Amino acid sequence: MTTERSAHDALIGARSPAQRVLGHLVLGLLSLFCVFPIYWLYATSLRAPEDVYQLSVLPWPLSTANYADALSKIDLAGMLLNTGIVAVLSALGQLLIALLAAYAFAAWSFPFQRLLYLMFVGTWLVPFQATMLPNYVLLARLGLLETLAGVIIPTMCSALGVLLLREHLKGFPKELLDAARMDGRSSWGSLWTVVVPALRPVLAALGILLAITAWNEYFWPAMVLQRSNAVVQLGLRSFLGTEGNDWGPLMATAGLTCLPVFALYLVLQRHIVNAFVRSGLK
Repeated sequence: MTTERSAHDALIGARSPAQRVLGHLVLGLLSLFCVFPIYWLYATSLRAPEDVYQLSVLPWPLSTANYADALSKIDLAGMLLNTGIVAVLSALGQLLIALLAAYAFAAWSFPFQRLLYLMFVGTWLVPFQATMLPNYVLLARLGLLETLAGVIIPTMCSALGVLLLREHLKGFPKELLDAARMDGRSSWGSLWTVVVPALRPVLAALGILLAITAWNEYFWPAMVLQRSNAVVQLGLRSFLGTEGNDWGPLMATAGLTCLPVFALYLVLQRHIVNAFVRSGLK
């Protein structure tokens, strides 16, 4: 770690002041490019309803009318709860299945192992549109349409999770597993007492990615759920119409929808950064 830091410091020191200034300017512009849409979202939501289409950078005078209008038209609290349930259960389910599959592929040897692994990971290359209708028909026959379970279950297999966890498990010291077996632990016990504690950083990083993906998913919940108060994504759709979009309440609802993710990041910022850095996800 000290050697890497020294090399990094030497590389930074080798740059001229002009290069450092230029680098900071480029990073600043890129940051502004990323942050400005979020700023414009909240700026538009804080305008008066009659000023929504104005292009002024500062929303003045400030108004909360759009938020009041949005909260009066949709059950935002219920939708946020449902969306949170979908995101958490989907992420946990994908983590569990990916962990078990990756452990089997990395720790055991069995016939056609590589072929099965390639087939499993190859599902990552299959577009969602190819499996959309079969999954929908299956859910209809099982009676899971219009349920949160119908949204969660088809998403619980993550090829990315299996690929990532298997690569980490391939580098896991076999001596620790052998020692656990000598102590009388089964493969199941070794997984939860030896492997999982060592994989906490990568599990945390992967769980964050999966939860955010599930939180932002729109198309699949829109197919399975027809009730406009089911999840936040469908609540946003209620402000879109053929005669025009209600941009003020739409922006207000979108802004409120982003707050749980922002709050999660602010509370767990240090842990999230450590998880991504230690797991190699940057």
